[in-house]
Amino acid sequence: MVIETSRFGGIEVDDQRFLNFPRGILGFPDDREFALIQTGENSAFYWMQAVHRPELAFVVCDPRMFLPDYQIAIKPEDLTQIGLSDTVGSQVFVIVNKVGETLTANLQGPLLINVATRVGKQLVLSEKKYTTRHELMKLPQRGVMARTA
Repeated sequence: MVIETSRFGGIEVDDQRFLNFPRGILGFPDDREFALIQTGENSAFYWMQAVHRPELAFVVCDPRMFLPDYQIAIKPEDLTQIGLSDTVGSQVFVIVNKVGETLTANLQGPLLINVATRVGKQLVLSEKKYTTRHELMKLPQRGVMARTA
C-alpha cells in the first residue's frame, strides 16, 4: 500500500509494517493506524507514520538498544487489550524526540505491540524510575571541524 508522508512523499509500505492502536497515542486519540518505516538498513530508529495524516510521524526505537536493563511492569489488562496473555510475542518501542542537540526517549510512555497481530497500546507507567525525556545520546555538532596543527 502507498501512503503519503510529509517527509518522504508517497512510499510503498508492506502490509506487515502497519500497526493499529485502537485507543490512539497520547495526544492523538483519533490517529490509530500507523506504518513502521525503517530509517536505514542497520538503523536503530524507525518512523511511525500516521497512515491518514502525512504530517504526523514519530521517531521510535527499541529502548533496549540504548538501555539494556530497561524493564517495565506490564499489567495483565494491558496485555489482554492487545490480545496477549503474557509478554511473549510482544515488542516495546519508545518515542524519541530531539531536544536541542540531544536525543531523548519517553521511557514513561512506552508502546507495547503484539507482534503477531500488530495491535498496540501506549502505556503510562506510574513508577518514577523513568522519565519522559531520558537522554539517549548527544548529536554530533554540524559544521564543526577539528583543527590540526
